[in-house]
Amino acid sequence: MLNRGYAYTTIISSKYQGRTLLGHLVSLYPHSTPEAWQQKLNNGEVTVNGVSANGSESLTSGQTLVWNRPPWIEPDAPQHFEILLEDAHLLAVNKPSGLPTLPGSGFMENTLLRLVQKHTPNANPVHRLGRGTSGIVLFAKTSQVAAQLSAEWNTPRVQKIYRALAQNIAQHDAYEILTPIGLVPHPRIGSVWAANPNGKQSMSLAKVICRTTSTTTFEVSLHSGRPHQIRIHLASIGHPLVGDPLYGVNGQPLESLPGLPGDGGYLLHAQFLKFHHPITGEQMNLKAALPSGF
Repeated sequence: MLNRGYAYTTIISSKYQGRTLLGHLVSLYPHSTPEAWQQKLNNGEVTVNGVSANGSESLTSGQTLVWNRPPWIEPDAPQHFEILLEDAHLLAVNKPSGLPTLPGSGFMENTLLRLVQKHTPNANPVHRLGRGTSGIVLFAKTSQVAAQLSAEWNTPRVQKIYRALAQNIAQHDAYEILTPIGLVPHPRIGSVWAANPNGKQSMSLAKVICRTTSTTTFEVSLHSGRPHQIRIHLASIGHPLVGDPLYGVNGQPLESLPGLPGDGGYLLHAQFLKFHHPITGEQMNLKAALPSGF
């Protein structure tokens, strides 16, 4: 799909005062080389305070930097979702694996947000799932509902239960996983969320559903909301997800990544979501059918 392009806008902070524009762009968007950024500048894609820039400018605090990215062909992604609940305040859908929740990493139109807003323009997600993760995504239709759900999201009032297919045979029937999660350096991608003793406290409860000769299927309840928490936590106890392109045993990123960090290939599904309706107070119990593979 060829999208409509996008304008990335940032305000220059005082810590970047005096940096050249070209150097700042390379630091801000490291996906492109200095030569590639110079070509974008030569094409007139970058402005500073509304004036086309050439890259040699010395930045000052408070300037508005805009990169007008021209339209590009996005990677393919599933274009369907199932509606699980809809009323005047909420929308819950079953997201397929392979569809990003929000724009980013080359995706703009091929996202759940764009697809949902074609159906319900005022809906905005309360949370997100990774591109490779399937299952329940909850949207709010008003700012009041969004604020209330966001405040309760990582409290016991909201129960989030996942199904995960992991490598290796679990020795126990249940695990309380408390591995802290934080950013760690990576030679290919700069930094990535992973098991980190200096990271933030995290908690998952994993219960064995079934075992095969080489895998274990877990039901995982989240009691905190860290990035990639289930993938990191299961890997940290010796059970990385089958097909995970990013995490290996111990919850550390693989040094030689077989694909991009956002790639799928694993089975992780947000199966159950239980919460109180922010307006009516009614207990809501949502379920998304398991995809094939479990």
